[in-house]
Amino acid sequence: MSIKTEAIKLFAAHTRRSIDRWRKTAVEDQLHIMNQLVAKAKYTRFGQDHDFSSIRTYEDFKNQVPIRDYEAIRPYINNILDGEKNVLWPGRPRYFAKTSGTTSGVKYIPLTDDSMPNHIVTARNAMMNYIDLAKKADIFKGKVIFLSGSPELEIKSGIPTGRLSGIVNHEIPSWVKTNQLPSYSTNIIEDWEEKLEKIVEETLHQDMRLISGIPPWVQMYYERILEKSGKNNIREVFPNYSLFMYGGVNFQPYRATLENLTGGPVDSIETFPASEGFIAFQDNLDSSGLLLNTRSGIFFEFIPVEEIGNKNPARYCLSEVETGKDYALIINNNAGLWGYSIGDCVRFVTVDPYRLIVSGRVSHYISAFGEHVIGKEVEEALLQTISGTSIKVVEFTVAPQVNPPQGGQPYHEWFIEFDQVPERVEDLEDQLDAQMCRQNIYYEDLIRGNILRKIKITPLQKDAFRQYMKSLGKLGGQNKVPRLANDRKIADILTDFRLD
Repeated sequence: MSIKTEAIKLFAAHTRRSIDRWRKTAVEDQLHIMNQLVAKAKYTRFGQDHDFSSIRTYEDFKNQVPIRDYEAIRPYINNILDGEKNVLWPGRPRYFAKTSGTTSGVKYIPLTDDSMPNHIVTARNAMMNYIDLAKKADIFKGKVIFLSGSPELEIKSGIPTGRLSGIVNHEIPSWVKTNQLPSYSTNIIEDWEEKLEKIVEETLHQDMRLISGIPPWVQMYYERILEKSGKNNIREVFPNYSLFMYGGVNFQPYRATLENLTGGPVDSIETFPASEGFIAFQDNLDSSGLLLNTRSGIFFEFIPVEEIGNKNPARYCLSEVETGKDYALIINNNAGLWGYSIGDCVRFVTVDPYRLIVSGRVSHYISAFGEHVIGKEVEEALLQTISGTSIKVVEFTVAPQVNPPQGGQPYHEWFIEFDQVPERVEDLEDQLDAQMCRQNIYYEDLIRGNILRKIKITPLQKDAFRQYMKSLGKLGGQNKVPRLANDRKIADILTDFRLD
C-alpha cells in the first residue's frame, strides 16, 4: 500500500470518529455557533443595524434578525460592491458566488475566509467518511472527475466572482488535484456540448474511480463515453470505478437509467451543497437521509412550509423540529447571511441524529387550486408508479392546465420524456393519479370533488429537455430542470416538443 493511500486510510478513520462525536452534540453545537456568529459580527454594519449587542438568547435573535430573501439583503451586498468593509461580516468577502434567481436577476452570494472551509472541508468529510465505511482508500490511486461549472472567475469590485462549483475548483487541495480531471483548459469551456466532448477525450483512457456531478449531466457523460468507446457499459470502460457522488437533484428518478449505463449499481454518496453553504451529506451507506452539517459555521432555522409568506411565520431552531414535516430552510452563516431563506424545503427523517431529505423548492410547487403539491410528492408518485415495470423516465416536469384548450375540467399536465413510450399511456395516467392522491390529501379532495380531472401525460420527443435547457443557455454544469411550476412558462415551451 502506498504512503498516500495509507495516509488517506488513517485520516478517513479519524474523520469518521469526529463525525460520530458531533452527530451527538448537534443542538448544543448549533446554539454555540449562533453565539459565535453574533459575537464576531457585532461591529459590522449589519450587526449594528440589528443591535447584535443585545442578543443573549435564541428568542432575542429571532426578535432582532428578520427572515429575508435576496432582495432584502441586496442593499448590504451593494455596499460591499461599492468597496465597503465590515458590512455583513468582518472585512471583505474572499469570493462572490454568482447565481441567477427567478425574481432577483443575478445574485452575488458572499464567501469569506471563515466560510470557505464549510464548502471544502465538508466535501472532504463526506468523502473520507465513505472511504472509512466502505474501506476503499484506494480510490485516489486512480483519477477523479468533478463535472462542474467553469473555474474562470471575473473580478467584481476587486472580488473574484463565479459559479460556486468553479470557485471550489480553485480551493481543491493539492493532493486531490494530482488525480483530478478534466484539465483547467477543458473546464473553462462554456459551451456544454463542446466541453463534454473534451472531457470524454481526456478521460476515456484513464483509470476513473470517482465521478461527481448532477445525475442528468453525468448521464450525458456516460452516454458519450459509451458511444466513443463502443463498450456495453461504463464498468467495461472504467473497471475500477467505485464511487458516484452527486447532489442538486433527487437521484431516484435517474437511478435505473444510470445503473443500466454503468452495468449495475455503483456505490453512491448524496450531498446537499448550495452557494450559501454545504448543508448536509450522506453519512451512512444504508440510510436515506442526509446528516445536517451542524458544526460548520452555519446556524440553521426552519419555517413550516404552510407558513411561508406569512408576515410573522413560526420559526424554529434545531431542537424544535419534527420528523415528517416540511420546512423552509433558513441559514445564518460566517459569510454574513442572516435569516436568509435559500429557497429549499427539507423534511427530517430522523432527529437522533438529525438527518433530512430535500423535499422541494419554496418557489417550485403547484397550488393553482389550493393543493400545494411539492417536488418530493411528484417524484415519489412517479417512482411508485413505475416501480417493478420496465418503464424508464429520462426527465419530467409538471404544470397546471387551468384552461384546457379542449375544454372540460382543469388538470395537472405531466411532460415526460420516456426512454420508450409505454403502449398504454392512459393506464399510466390512472396509476399515477392514484399515487398522487396518496401523496397529497388536498389533491385527492380536488379529484374526488370533481374540481380537477385526473392527470394528463404528454410524452415528449427524445432529448426534449436537453433542447429546452440549451435554448435557455443552461445546458450542463449545475443547471437542472424544475420538477414543477405553478404557471405554464416551461409547459408552453415543452409543448413544441410533444410527440404527435
